[in-house]
Amino acid sequence: MLMENCPIISVNVRVWQFWGYLQRPKWYMYLVGCVPVTVLNAFMFANLFNVIFSGQGDMNTIIIDGYFTVLYFNLVLRTTFLMINRDKFEQFLEEIANEYSVLEKRNDVRLLLEQLTRRGQILSKSNLWLGAFISACFVTYPLFSPGNGLPYGMFVPGVDVHASPIYEIVFALQIYLTIPACCMYIPFTSFYCTSALFGLVRISALKRSLERIQQFNDSESSLLAKLKECFRKHKDVIKYVADLNGLVTYIFLLEFLSFGLMLCALLFLLSISNQLAQMTMIGSYIFMILSQMYALYWHSNEIREQSLEIGDAMYYNSAWLNFSVPSKKSIMFMIARAQQPLAIKVGNVFPMTLEMFQALLNASYSYFTLLRRVYN
Repeated sequence: MLMENCPIISVNVRVWQFWGYLQRPKWYMYLVGCVPVTVLNAFMFANLFNVIFSGQGDMNTIIIDGYFTVLYFNLVLRTTFLMINRDKFEQFLEEIANEYSVLEKRNDVRLLLEQLTRRGQILSKSNLWLGAFISACFVTYPLFSPGNGLPYGMFVPGVDVHASPIYEIVFALQIYLTIPACCMYIPFTSFYCTSALFGLVRISALKRSLERIQQFNDSESSLLAKLKECFRKHKDVIKYVADLNGLVTYIFLLEFLSFGLMLCALLFLLSISNQLAQMTMIGSYIFMILSQMYALYWHSNEIREQSLEIGDAMYYNSAWLNFSVPSKKSIMFMIARAQQPLAIKVGNVFPMTLEMFQALLNASYSYFTLLRRVYN
């Protein structure tokens, strides 16, 4: 099965293929996509430094410009990492497509596979629509705010971007660049979530194989052969989660550091704002951060929790105490290995769990209250 035809990952793969990030590079698409977005982000950094060091910007301007600058830097980094590691991503996605074609033939996991496939498709499409809606809010907000503002603050040395007709041209370009920027950011999150969902299917398939292991107890050779097959599948699942972790761990480290800080700043800005339009926009920014981060941490937490049940499936449901001594020893080894949970980690250090997500929210809120107290 081709990766673009694999239902659980097809939406994100086709978006990446359209922009030339996977398989066949499309240099002309780079010139209308990631390259101008990267240049825009460079001008956004220049604007942020100019606003801070010139002392011309207020707290509101610094926070909003900082939010968009960090957001665009994140999506540029995501895309750069994807293009540098194109071979690894393609190999990983091909593995998903090949294993998907195998699992859909198994009656015991077909229903779960179909359910999680539908969930993955809905999640990928809804993420794109949500990103498109919030991006539309980004670019239309300056039309309803006082002043001659741009959707994303930028500074070009020697050019007054607020003077007509340059202002109108830059405004139109920023509206257009929001489209490829959205396609650079959203599919990476959806890729991880759908990959995690498929990982849950593989774990579930392994658990069901272990629960039926006693059916092969009539013959020692058939039992040992089935145990070896389960060991191989367990090893494949461990490798799958490790490969997925290697593709996302350092990107998630950047998001952990940057978005926790931006969440604190946006909460502070929301608390001092007195304009309804601005409060609505800040609320949408906060919602985008929370929804994306929660999706990442929830799926990571599910992988960790479900992987811990592999040993339980073998210990409680397989009647392994009636097996021969060599089979018992093999099963005990597998149970011992299953006690170490499979985990996606932030920077290969901290496992991504809902407890960690809660800790991130608590830390952001603590710094927000401290900042608010100092401001008052």
